[in-house]
Amino acid sequence: MDSLTYQPLEGSCETPHTPPSILHGCYQDGHRPDTAVISPQDPTLLIGSSLQATCSIHGDTPGATAEGLYWTLNGRRLPSELSHLLNTSTLALALANLNGSRQQSGDNLVCHAQDGSILAGSCLYVGLPPEKPFNISCWSRNMKDLTCRWTPGTRGETFLHTNYSLKYKLRWYGQDNTCEEYHTVGPHSCHIPKDLALFTPYEIWVEATNRLGSARSDVLTLDVLDVVTRPAPPPVTTDPPPDVHVSRVGGLEDQLSVRWVSPPALKDFLFQAKYQIRYRVEDSVDWKVVDDVSNQTSCRLAGLKPGTVYFVQVRCNPFGIYGSKKAGIWSEWSHPTAASTPRSERPGPGGGVCEPRGGEPSSGPVRRELKQFLGWLKKHAYCSNLSFRLYDQWRAWMQKSHKTRNQHRTRGSCPRADGARREVLPDKL
Repeated sequence: MDSLTYQPLEGSCETPHTPPSILHGCYQDGHRPDTAVISPQDPTLLIGSSLQATCSIHGDTPGATAEGLYWTLNGRRLPSELSHLLNTSTLALALANLNGSRQQSGDNLVCHAQDGSILAGSCLYVGLPPEKPFNISCWSRNMKDLTCRWTPGTRGETFLHTNYSLKYKLRWYGQDNTCEEYHTVGPHSCHIPKDLALFTPYEIWVEATNRLGSARSDVLTLDVLDVVTRPAPPPVTTDPPPDVHVSRVGGLEDQLSVRWVSPPALKDFLFQAKYQIRYRVEDSVDWKVVDDVSNQTSCRLAGLKPGTVYFVQVRCNPFGIYGSKKAGIWSEWSHPTAASTPRSERPGPGGGVCEPRGGEPSSGPVRRELKQFLGWLKKHAYCSNLSFRLYDQWRAWMQKSHKTRNQHRTRGSCPRADGARREVLPDKL
């Protein structure tokens, strides 16, 4: 008899319409029928394959005969034209162009006696081998864990239970390790919670296995430092810097001092952060950003307007102390902190300012150069220690120089031969 194409019906080897105790290969309850046997038992076939199966009644069964036997698949009776008698004790079945199993646990193929009683059962697995997993991506929340996810394959569905294992090992030594916490951020993901080595590259890959074969992804090499706070659903970053304080710098009317505390997540010795500051005047919505704060937790803003209220915010971006190849994620800005610069005590235009007469040091080249230096500083918020020291030294020297000139005016000064006064230079800038 010619074989016919079959379509899998409802039910499976895990949820059959027939009693599970007799289905050898699907249920492990220790009970096996002794009346008949199906061959092949629990076959695994590719989609599109054909199956030739037999149900043979044991010869020592009294009155045993294959006459009147029939087949069911997932609890539904198969058409009689799909089977035929081979002999008095054997009923054959021919299935062609098999489709994928209805459930990954397999389809129930059962042989019944004429009265409907069950003689034997088998699980039928029809599907595809796994494809090579791809698109592995990993990220770490705190450099002590690692979460990875992947794509199972271009076809995706194999119709068979396919096991995915995330493997990892240190690149140059060590044994293979297997991730154990699966489905943490989706169906194809796994989380490694701890025990990761630092500053050493890892090799990570995924192995897919089912009844028809196995496949292995390409190896992903990464350093945990390079994936800390990388975007993950949802993106992970630190809190903004807390305890932002803004205060005046003595009586300097054009400056404000900004100090803050590192976020708690960055107090681990393995972390540092780079910071940004932005500030605006009270009646404006335009922010000015200071990018060169580096990893300091303080900064002095210069070149501000006297007698003006400023709002200041700070944010941070974490990175490992040994560096990272990939940029982290900026935190949110801190809550705005307000402070005002002192009002200027210098008289404005038309206030009767006494201009210095010719011959004063203010007209000399050194003073002009220092004025240029001061003008440059006022246009920039300076946050590096080098600029800070230079500016303070310059101000101290100017005060000392001014005091010295006042003393010369009262005691008299020694003119040079050319009639010009001597200009005192600072020891260091």
